[in-house]
Amino acid sequence: MELFNDIMTKINSIVWSNVLVVLCLAAGVGFTVWMRFPQIRLFKEMFRLLLKADPDSNSGITPFQAFATTVGSRVGMGSVAGVATGIFFGGPGAVFWMWVLGLLGAATALMESTLAQAYKTRIDGEYIGGPAVFIEKGLKIKPYAVLFAAATILGPGILMPGLHANSIASTFQRSFGTGMITGGVILCVFLAVVVFGGVKRIGKFAEKAAPIMCLVYMLMAIGIVVLYARQIPGVFSQIFKAAFGMDAVFGGIAGSAIVWGVKRGVYSTEAGQGSGAIVSAAAEVSHPAKQGLVQALSVYIVSFIVCTSTAVILLLSSSYNVINEATGEMLVEYLPGSQYGVGWTQDILEATYGSLLGGKLFAVIIALFVFTSLIGYEYQAESNVIYLFKGKKAAVWAMRIIFVVSTFSGVLVNADIIWTMGDTGAGMMAWLNIIAIALLSKKGVAIFKDYEKQKKEGRDPVFHPEQFGIEDTENIWPDTEL
Repeated sequence: MELFNDIMTKINSIVWSNVLVVLCLAAGVGFTVWMRFPQIRLFKEMFRLLLKADPDSNSGITPFQAFATTVGSRVGMGSVAGVATGIFFGGPGAVFWMWVLGLLGAATALMESTLAQAYKTRIDGEYIGGPAVFIEKGLKIKPYAVLFAAATILGPGILMPGLHANSIASTFQRSFGTGMITGGVILCVFLAVVVFGGVKRIGKFAEKAAPIMCLVYMLMAIGIVVLYARQIPGVFSQIFKAAFGMDAVFGGIAGSAIVWGVKRGVYSTEAGQGSGAIVSAAAEVSHPAKQGLVQALSVYIVSFIVCTSTAVILLLSSSYNVINEATGEMLVEYLPGSQYGVGWTQDILEATYGSLLGGKLFAVIIALFVFTSLIGYEYQAESNVIYLFKGKKAAVWAMRIIFVVSTFSGVLVNADIIWTMGDTGAGMMAWLNIIAIALLSKKGVAIFKDYEKQKKEGRDPVFHPEQFGIEDTENIWPDTEL
């Protein structure tokens, strides 16, 4: 096991080198400037598209269900434990760089989801798409497409689920005294019921669960803000100073703030990772940019509401811990205990609200966070299995079984190594996806500008794929004749 840990740690350090951090930021900046800051200009339009979307879909899921599923998969451990580890290792400045990644990542999410919609296909009556499909149909590099599909099956399908199972089982163990194995079994039974029901059942569950869990968690964070209101100016000052190394205590780890902020920002928002694009392709809309804008909004929800809620809980309580990675020196003592993941957040909420609201209610919220993350992960992996095996039922069912088993394995292994495994899975997808959308960005921008042009003409935009040289789209887009 120790050898396996060493190997995974080495692979993760290569995958998450500073080059990937720069690539994530550069992609966000490039798309933002090229499309003239769409995540700011069209903020109102994002909400309009989400609220006025078609309430039903015959061949896929509704735009809101796609939004809720991606929010659900993003609002998981990345938004709670991920933010905690980012602050723990990168200091308060990491929060600022999570915000930056969220702002820029909204443009990246718009680009990848627009491309996923434009190139989507239909297998067994349901829409399938994402980076694997637009790489094959857009770049026409089949081996590259197969590589991304394999990375998605390996990442969300095998490497990443265990982290979530470990977190939910440990949270319930702390709050209800439930054993790790027992917690894992209960989780996997409920998980199997949903994922074996297919994408429509996944979408219907997510659209109900995601808004509720985000609202309750945000209310708990607001309570922390009210209790520690006087400390708010100091905390925000510390975040900005630490982000640029202006704080004497955190000056030595300014670089770590950027790395951990971007790293955890990608993990929590999934912007640039390509996973949101996979779910986006399953939605039924009249123009690709519509779903692109809706997915950009989902990044905002995660970055500026859920991740910020976690940061507020941790930083206002003055209980954070930072380690200088170069020297191993403990810079600020972490007060409640030894865990720096989800347990840290749970400690603070329990100390603030008591064992019932802070401990047990938080455990239930984490259960919903984890559950929606897992069903999103399973769909991402399953979609790529369908792509590789042309919809063969045996392959799909095998993937579902492997996913449930991989999830359960998280309660049996060390939490540190499954964080490494999760990071590695997300990083592999990000490398492959960002390069692909950069190569297809000219086409993506043209599709986005077509949407804006039709809007200015007072029309409800309709996509004409042949206008962009996109083939094999029969019976996918309504009114495709010019």
